[in-house]
This record gives sequence, C-alpha cells and structure tokens, in this order.
Amino acid sequence: MKISMIVFDMAGTTIDEDNIVYKTLHKSIQAEGVNVTLEDVLTYGAGKEKFNAIQDIVNFFGTKEQESLSHKIFDSFLINLKLAYSNADIKGMQNAEEVLVNLRSQNILVVLNTGYDRPTAVSLLDKINWKQSYHYDLLVTASDVKNSRPAPDMITHAMSLFSIINPKLVIKVGDSKIDIEEGKNALCLYSIGITTGAHSAHQLAEANPDFIINSLVELPLIISNIKN
Repeated sequence: MKISMIVFDMAGTTIDEDNIVYKTLHKSIQAEGVNVTLEDVLTYGAGKEKFNAIQDIVNFFGTKEQESLSHKIFDSFLINLKLAYSNADIKGMQNAEEVLVNLRSQNILVVLNTGYDRPTAVSLLDKINWKQSYHYDLLVTASDVKNSRPAPDMITHAMSLFSIINPKLVIKVGDSKIDIEEGKNALCLYSIGITTGAHSAHQLAEANPDFIINSLVELPLIISNIKN
C-alpha cells in the first residue's frame, strides 16, 4: 500500500513557535478574570479551533456570562496573538522542512491543517517562508470547514480536493489528543502523536494513537514499514 497523503498539524508539530498561541490564550483568558493555568489551557484547548477552545475553557472554569465572555476573550486573543507573532522567533520544527520536501519528492501529498483561522495560518507560514507546491501541497484551516476538530472535516475536505476516496491512504500527525481524535474520526490508516508540542507522550497515549514519535524524522520509517 502506498500512502497518498499525510496531514500535519502546524504549531507544535511542523512549526516551532514555543507554544506562543497557548501562552497568549492563557493570558487573554486570565485578563478577563478566569483563573486557569497554562496546563489547563493545554489540557482543554490544545488542537481545537481557538474560539471553541476558549468556549470549552470558559464553560469549565468561568463564572460570568459564558457566551459574551468567550467572544470578548477571542477578540482580545486575536489582537494579542498577532502582536506576539510579529515579535517572535518562529521557525520550522527541527527536520520538518527536510521531511516534508522529501515526502513530496516521493509523490506523497503534504497537507497542513490547523485550529487557526486562515489569516493567522497564512501569516505564520509567511513568517517562516514556507511555500505551497514546495514545502506543502495544501493548507486547510478551521475557518475553511463547517466543523472543527475533533470532527474529521479538515481531513475529508483535503481528501475531496485531491479525489482521495479511501482514508486508509491517509495518515494524520499532530501534537495533541484532539489531532489524534481527528485522524481516527476521519478513519485514517494511522493517527500519530508527536511529543514536540502541546501534549506529553502520556497525554497523547490517552487518545490511543497508532504511534507516538519524538521527532518527524521517525515518520519515514513508519511509512516504509506499511505492508501492502
């Protein structure tokens, strides 16, 4: 069996941004009087579309009018994140560029997907100078589909654009439990957790991934061992 497509999460999986998004999310939530830790934000928000993440955190920890509070935090978060990214040292995860380009050279489609909206995701890729048709084949964001993770919509949307019918020709790789759940809900051949981002190996294991890796350089061996 030859894999047709691999779907990679962005921040924490292929892009190293030192958890800026969750640190910013943490500060934005705390600024509105919701007492949470960064670990709480990672536990309840990692991998999700960011408004949904805020809603889930506020619903669990908040005491105010939750809907209006969530919108207020989200608006503040977008402003704060744009500022944080403009000043941050963002780079590709170690070996990510090499792995992605090598996969494409083997005619394996590389898709980036993310819980960010499209403007945020594009600005992040621009900052590290990653180009479509060289580093990746397609970007799919939470704002491109109806349902965000753990729903499979971003993966099935990518499959439809490339006329891939069989999900067993697809692998998902991500650094959060929600990423793994997304891949499973899409019925991917493998849902692979990676320990370079939001969740530890122990946390990733709670979502029952097919593999847990510590670096993207481990991925080619997994692919090479796939049997027909």
